[in-house]
Amino acid sequence: MKNWKRALAMLSASVMVAGMLAGCGSSSTTPATSGSTSGSAAGSDVGEPVNLVFSITAVPTDAHGAAQKVFKEKLEEISGGNMTVECYDSGTLYGQDTETDALKNGDVDMIYSSASWLTDGSPWVSMFTAGYIFQSYDHMTKVLNGDIGKQVFQKIADEQGILPLGAFYLGTRQISLSEDRAITTPDDLKGVNLRMPNSDAWVFLGKAMGANPTAIAFNDLYLALQTGTVDGQDNPLPTVKSAKFYEVQKSISLTNHLVDSVWPTINLDKWNSLTATQQGWVMEAVEAARQSCDAQNLKTESEVQEFLKAQGIKIYQADVKAFADHVLNVYLNDPISDSWDKDLLTQIQGMA
Repeated sequence: MKNWKRALAMLSASVMVAGMLAGCGSSSTTPATSGSTSGSAAGSDVGEPVNLVFSITAVPTDAHGAAQKVFKEKLEEISGGNMTVECYDSGTLYGQDTETDALKNGDVDMIYSSASWLTDGSPWVSMFTAGYIFQSYDHMTKVLNGDIGKQVFQKIADEQGILPLGAFYLGTRQISLSEDRAITTPDDLKGVNLRMPNSDAWVFLGKAMGANPTAIAFNDLYLALQTGTVDGQDNPLPTVKSAKFYEVQKSISLTNHLVDSVWPTINLDKWNSLTATQQGWVMEAVEAARQSCDAQNLKTESEVQEFLKAQGIKIYQADVKAFADHVLNVYLNDPISDSWDKDLLTQIQGMA
């Protein structure tokens, strides 16, 4: 299955336009500390050469799509070619609905995952999918790229056999519609068919926001907006720009409902097959990719509103407090929060 799928992807890619296939060309699972093994191969545990197959659904123009190439280049450089990365983007190998199972099955070595795609195997992770769980970029990265994140990622590895290696900033999600209409409070979303990614956690967030959520894969979203299959969608503003949703949208309401991140995630058996030196290289490359992704998205967010306004998009400010109070109340009064670690939630909120 693995070889057939990969062969089919490469055959299809050969007739696609350039850029659709990226040119990126139980023992302890705790990620090794980076920074001490860069440069030429260090120590006696370098290990046999390893090739990592890294599949993502993001397009190359997304910051996290570009970060995939940063990861590849950095890893191949610091390992002196001991480790190579075979990159696939734009869903050419696996789509959003299939990539997590492919990772668990070992059909691919790495993907971008996130909390919303991991709740089936770890229901408690739904706490990190809740709207307004994080108040800012600094809050999110302090939690997920710190000690709490390490504990969360280790528990996911123990339960699901896949290990997140960090959290890349995608941007803060906003509501955009195909009509010129301000969304100020949750009542304004009543009856709105809002596209959400196809997972229970994402659909619940759409309902908590007050909308009628419709699950559609990202690769199909532009057409769904263009044809009116859905009335709107939620994504960070850099994604609205990179995916050109502004071509089929008329307004954006700044709800700030989710400080979004994506988690580069590796198959646990593959991770455990690496030597300590190789694990250190991987973590160093992940950090380089994270810095690139975060910096690009922060820069784009600071500039993108003017770009979108120039495309004719109207931008409105929502009542964020009204949304936050409503959304968190929905979560805390639903069985979805029964599995949450409420003490951890209090600790996270105190770090804002």
